[in-house]
Amino acid sequence: MTIKLYCFGESGNAYKAALALELSGLDWEPVKVDFFAGETRTPEYRSTVNEMGEAPVLVDGDFRTSQSGAIQAYVTEKSGKFGGKDRDENYEIFRWVLWDNHKLSSQAGMTRFLMNFLPEQHRNADVIAFNQGRLKAAYDVLNTHLEGRDWIVGDGMTNADLSCCGYLFYPEPFGFDRADWPNIDRWLTNIQETPGWKHPYDLMPGSPADRA
Repeated sequence: MTIKLYCFGESGNAYKAALALELSGLDWEPVKVDFFAGETRTPEYRSTVNEMGEAPVLVDGDFRTSQSGAIQAYVTEKSGKFGGKDRDENYEIFRWVLWDNHKLSSQAGMTRFLMNFLPEQHRNADVIAFNQGRLKAAYDVLNTHLEGRDWIVGDGMTNADLSCCGYLFYPEPFGFDRADWPNIDRWLTNIQETPGWKHPYDLMPGSPADRA
C-alpha cells in the first residue's frame, strides 16, 4: 500500500518527512495541502486529517501520525534506514532531532515566514532581528559540531541530518548564507549528493511560484 504524505512544498517540516520517505525507498505519494488558502484551519481538515491543524501528516493504511520527527521515526522503523547503530547513537539522533525542532527549525520556519510570506505591512523588523540572533546561535552550534564530521551522528545519514537540514535548502532569504558556515555548507553538499536527493520544490507540490 502506498504511503500518503499530506504536505506542501513551502514547508520545511514537511520536507523533512518527504525527504526521509524519498530516500528510504518506500512507496509514497504526496497529497497537497493548500496551506496558504487556509486548508489546515478548516473543520474538515481537523476532523479528517489532523486535529492539530498542521502538516505534514503521514497515512499508511490504518496508521496515521503527524509531526516530522514522529514521521521520520516511523520511516526508520518501516525501512530500517536513518537510525543509529546502537542505543547510544539512537539517543544522540533523538537529541539532535529535538534540538532542531526547538532551536533551529522552529526559528528558521518562523523567520522565513515573517520575511517572505507575511504581507509586508505586518513584518516586524525587531521580531525578525531577534529571531535571526537566535538562529545565528543555532548555526554556530551546528557548524561547530560538524567540524571534522560528514554527518551529525555516526558515519552516515540519519534522522538527525534529515531534521536539521529541513529549512536550509530553501532559496527565500531568512538570514542564512551557506558561505558563512563552511562546515554546514560541506554537510549540506553531502546531503545533496546523496542519490535520490531532491530540492523541496521538486519533491512536494506547491511553491511560491504557484501564487505569483
